[in-house]
This record gives sequence, C-alpha cells and structure tokens, in this order.
Amino acid sequence: MNPIRTIIMGAAGRDFHNFNVFFRDNKDYHVVAFTATQIPNIEGRRYPAELAGSLYPEGIPIFPESDLVKLIKDLKVDQVVFAYSDVPHEYVMHKASLVNACGADFRLMGVGTTQLKSTKPVVSVCAIRTGSGKSQTTRRVSLILREMGYKVAAVRHPMPYGDLVKQKVQRFATYADLDKHACTIEEREEYEPHLDNGVIVYAGVDYEAILRQAEQEVDIVLWDGGNNDFPFYKSDLNIVVLDPHRAGHETRYHPGETNVNLADVFVINKVDTATPESVIAVRNAAYAVNPNAIFIEGASPLFVDKPELIRGKRVLVIEDGPTLTHGEMAYGAGWVAARRYGAAEIVDPRPFAVGSIAATYKKYPTTGAILPAMGYGEDMTKDLEKTINKADVDIIVSATPIDLTRIIKVNKPMQRVRYELQEIGKPTLEDILKEKFARK
Repeated sequence: MNPIRTIIMGAAGRDFHNFNVFFRDNKDYHVVAFTATQIPNIEGRRYPAELAGSLYPEGIPIFPESDLVKLIKDLKVDQVVFAYSDVPHEYVMHKASLVNACGADFRLMGVGTTQLKSTKPVVSVCAIRTGSGKSQTTRRVSLILREMGYKVAAVRHPMPYGDLVKQKVQRFATYADLDKHACTIEEREEYEPHLDNGVIVYAGVDYEAILRQAEQEVDIVLWDGGNNDFPFYKSDLNIVVLDPHRAGHETRYHPGETNVNLADVFVINKVDTATPESVIAVRNAAYAVNPNAIFIEGASPLFVDKPELIRGKRVLVIEDGPTLTHGEMAYGAGWVAARRYGAAEIVDPRPFAVGSIAATYKKYPTTGAILPAMGYGEDMTKDLEKTINKADVDIIVSATPIDLTRIIKVNKPMQRVRYELQEIGKPTLEDILKEKFARK
C-alpha cells in the first residue's frame, strides 16, 4: 500500500507533537504539509529536516490554513489531522465537513496515540479554556510538592515561535536563559513566575527528548498545560481547572471536554468573583460528564503593590493576550483590579492601537476595551510598546504575569496585578497530593 498522504492542521504546538510521536518514523504515512492558524508568523516556514527524521530529508512545508482546500487537491491528500486547541466543537465540525467535501478523511488523535509515558510520576494541570487559571494552579501544585521534599520541573506546553532546531529542548533556570532563547512575551508570561518560585522549566519542540532530560534531574514531572489542550504525557494525577466566568464551556470546546473526561481533580477557580449560580452550573456540568472526579473550589485573589495610586485615575488595563483573543474573555484580573481600586475611567486602547495590535483587535472584536499583551515576535512587541505609549492615560494597570518593563519602555507609571490560587474549604490540593504522593 502507498503511504497515507496527510496534512496536519495546527498552531506550532500539538501539531508538531503529534507528528513527532506518531508520524515521524511511520512509513505508513507521508505528511505532505502542516497548516498554521491562531499564532502569527508561523506559516511560510518549514518543519526542519533536523527534527523531521529520515523520511523527510527536506523537512515539511508549513502553509496558512486558508490554503487548506487547495492543498488537499494539489497534494492529493488522503487524511487531514486536526491538531490545535481552544475552539468550539462546532468550529471543529465545520473544518471536518470542509475536509470531507474535499475528499479527505478527518482525524482527531487521542491520548492513546499521542501521550508519552514517563519513568517518573507526572502531575498535569490543564483546563477547559484558556485563561481559566492553570498557571496559578500549577504554581500552587509545585509549591506543595516541593514542601513535601520533591524536586519538581514544570514542562510547559509548547510555544516554539523561533528557530525550531534551536528550540528542540529548552531548559530555563534563570532570567538569563529567557534572554538567551529570545523568548516572546507569551513565553515569558508562563516561564517567569516558575523561575521566581525556584522551579526549573522545560519547553520546546520534541517532547520525548524534553521528558527524558527532565527525568534525569527531578522526582516528579509537572505538566503545565496550554490553551485547553490535554497533556502530552500520561499523568498519574490529572488536575483540570474550571472557569465559572464561562459557565457552559465545559462541554462546548475542543479539546476542553476531553480534559473534563480525563480529570481526577476539578478546581473550580474564581469563585470569589463569579456568581453562586455560575459556580453551581459549572460543578453540575462537570459532574454530569465525570462524576468520579474530586471537586475543589478556589479563588485567585488580587495583589497590587500600591492600589491607592489607581484611585481616581484614567487607567489603561493590560491583560494576558491569549485569554482575550482565542480565550474570548472581554476582561481579566487587571480590569477587576482597576474597578475594585477606584479607577475613574478604564480607557479604551483601541483608538491608540498600531500595526499588529490593531490587526489583533480586528481579528478578535470581542476583546473589549482592554489591551492584550501580544508579543509573538519583536515587531509585535514594538507595536505593543507604541500602543501603550500613545494611550492618553494617567497610569497602566498590568495583569500579565511578567514585568513588562523588562522588555519594553513605557512612558507612564505602572502598577502590576498579581494573583495566586487559594483553595476554599476541603479537600485542598495539599490533601490530595499528600495522599497520592506521600513518601513511603
């Protein structure tokens, strides 16, 4: 039989992983192309030969997803694999219908063909949507495990937006490592808080090579999920974060619903800012799918160094970018803090947006009067800086997990908003982790 000619639809993450673990050395398949969406500046490159294996001596081209129909026809494609996350189920089926109409099969790959087995215990933290609170939950888990005497490394879901060969395996232990690898704002938002807590971070492209290296120096591997994707590693404890600000999304988004089915523990986050009705609705929806999971309720209280500086001021609010874009949130912790601490006005940044930031608002019109901290490359970071400095405001309230002033120069005072997970009631994550991983 001839190899099955395959296109992998992705966004420089799950797509590369699926290729590496299933297709790379598989003579039954021939991956003729990747397509890219969600993240800017991915298409037009190649998945490099150095990572693609002996079957692909010239690498694999990456095209914009908008070319999909033409590619299926021109490349005589038999199968299309959907491999990116945080999209409605209806969106996935629209893509499936299009692919089927073009004559190809449509495939979603599950845990059996994509998860790797570690020699060390694995704890995963995932979510039903981007912006649910994975990061602070992961930090909380890492703290508990370290207090139990374990050495832990966080392995972060991929964000390889640069030189893929150089990014095959990345290890971050200091801020200098972030500079060495020319990390984007999006990468720094995920890595810096771990480094601040003394936790080593691994990321990159080849997640089996990453796992094998991490296993050499840790007792427990902590999978730090991205978007609402499910883990790349087979987990001994699956923790899934639910968001009552988006009640109903538990079973409406791909692959978030997969995480609902996989969960051993649900963390219902943000119960301090959501309505009781929404918290109950989320609990009931998750229970209906997975009644065997343990439920924990938690809050993400806000911390601002000098909240008095916000009162009475005209404020520009900056939030985590992906939470506002494909996460579809109209606001986040920065907006809540500005309101709570008495801002006179939250100024709409859209009239001041330039270049790629203006394009982001056009692509994601539900973002609202908040500035997403987009920075997938140097040009976008410069556009973010220009937008901030053009804004006619008194002060910046920044709820990104990093200190933006390390990367860009701003011409206004800034107050950072920080947030950490605090469990409410019993059981707690500590109770569960100590029961699961108590030293013999």
